[in-house]
Amino acid sequence: MGFTSIKNVFADSGLATADQFDQWRKEWDVAVEGGSDETMLEFFSRESGKPYDDFLKQLADQLGWESVDLPALDIPPDARERISTKVAFQHLVMPFRFDKNTLHVAASNPFDRELLNAVQFDAGCAVRFALTPRTEIDKALKKYYGVGADTLNELEEDEPMELEIDDDKEITEDDQEASVIKFVNQIVWEAFRQRATDIHFEPAEDELRIRNRIDGILHQIPLPPQLKRFQSAIISRIKVMSGMNIAEKRLPQDGRINVRIRGEEIDIRVSTVPTVYGESVSLRLLTRGKIFMSLDKLGYDPKDEAALREIIVKPHGIMLVTGPTGSGKSTSLYAFLSTINSVHKRIITIEEPVEYELKGINQIAVRSDIGLTFAMGLRHILRQDPNVIMVGEIRDLETAEIAIRAALTGHLVFSTLHTNDAPSAFTRLVDMGIEPFLVASSVEAVLAQRLVRTICETCKTEESVEQSYLERVGYPMEEIERARFWKGAGCEDCRQQGYQGRMGIYELLLLDERLRPLILQRAAASTIAAKAMEGGMRTLRYDGWEKARTGMTTIEEILRVTQSEEHLGSLLEDDPARMREEFA
Repeated sequence: MGFTSIKNVFADSGLATADQFDQWRKEWDVAVEGGSDETMLEFFSRESGKPYDDFLKQLADQLGWESVDLPALDIPPDARERISTKVAFQHLVMPFRFDKNTLHVAASNPFDRELLNAVQFDAGCAVRFALTPRTEIDKALKKYYGVGADTLNELEEDEPMELEIDDDKEITEDDQEASVIKFVNQIVWEAFRQRATDIHFEPAEDELRIRNRIDGILHQIPLPPQLKRFQSAIISRIKVMSGMNIAEKRLPQDGRINVRIRGEEIDIRVSTVPTVYGESVSLRLLTRGKIFMSLDKLGYDPKDEAALREIIVKPHGIMLVTGPTGSGKSTSLYAFLSTINSVHKRIITIEEPVEYELKGINQIAVRSDIGLTFAMGLRHILRQDPNVIMVGEIRDLETAEIAIRAALTGHLVFSTLHTNDAPSAFTRLVDMGIEPFLVASSVEAVLAQRLVRTICETCKTEESVEQSYLERVGYPMEEIERARFWKGAGCEDCRQQGYQGRMGIYELLLLDERLRPLILQRAAASTIAAKAMEGGMRTLRYDGWEKARTGMTTIEEILRVTQSEEHLGSLLEDDPARMREEFA
């Protein structure tokens, strides 16, 4: 269909006058030449000021096409099998219904004659087209055919060629590399698009499962059933990209990949371990720009933020950040360092790995293979005349002893520990073998943290919560009557999860004269916690309640990430009234 005919369709439908059409087409041509991937219909819809869905429906009515909501449909296999994978992905079409010898196919460009002819030829029966946004078609193709199904179709037609690595390759959706390379790029691209932090390739007896961790939760991505056949080639490609030995399949290996996606620098840490059915591969995606956040953007309570700002400018002592892997500890440490960074302070860090490069700070990467451990690096850092030291993690007695000695000799030390809460940090150090009097005299504060999913703003809706339920989970009694709560109903923006993005909840324990005697007495973490709460410490769960009642997250999400608070559980069991009082 020529532009003259298309112009008439728009004029007859009332979507654009002839003059508007000519002007918009010229502007769209310029945008495409400038690198825009916006389709003509998307551009015209934006210029007209009409919502895209309304724009398409009006155009479909003029063409005599159906306008279909693909996400609302459950597409049967007999419809999908009528169109080959190659045609579906190449022309971005989705067959969604087959009845009375007629195949109904969703398309996003009604003016592409090549598309219409290819679908009609491939279907081998009568075809009726429907108009649907291309984003919905793209999601439906991945859902029903599987991510990378078009690439695996190429692999079946032609066996994978020898793999070649292309360093610093810009990954795009239209990558036309060899099939295996293209498939791996598609998986990484899809993970980036979904804001995933990890990708797991997990071989089983009859399948290769791929799961993405999004907002802390694992989601299995839909994949073509024939993926298992290409398991070896896919894993070899990842090993080549990350500089591993592809011939070694019996031992675990670690590697690293640096790529750019849409101009963003992505650092991918790769780990392989041998399993019964092949090598399991895990990729951790670190977006350098997203690791760094300023102190005022991390979601601290104003009182806690003020206390933190006082601690991080002290001349000596240890500030510990605790929490499980993936709880945002590194982000907090970088925020502390960037806040106090100045030309008057010499700051040195030792990390594994260096996740974000801070200007003006001397950063050392751990190299265990050549003997550069945390303990060794920290020992030599002390000879470099530092004011502030950051140790990525205190893992053993030697590192802990050197860090404490540094704090006691006039250095400010930041580090992390893997504990469930702030009070447990003291018992962990003592259990490592550190004398209690050294712990009590060197540690200034401990910050425990978790990441909770935030409610999707697009589908956010208020919900009513039973009072009995709130009482059972230990919600503050005095807040129940006036408390309001929200949840995400589920939409396309959040992939029907109700959540989009994450934020931190925190527990800041400041070491004072009331707590030091307990540490010297080797008191249990629950005893230290009770005393700290008497002094005003906000627990992880309490901070979570605050964020739930302000509409940032849900009660269920807070319970999910704080259910391991053993000291809180024991207090609630012994004296519920006292626990509610502590929450006040």
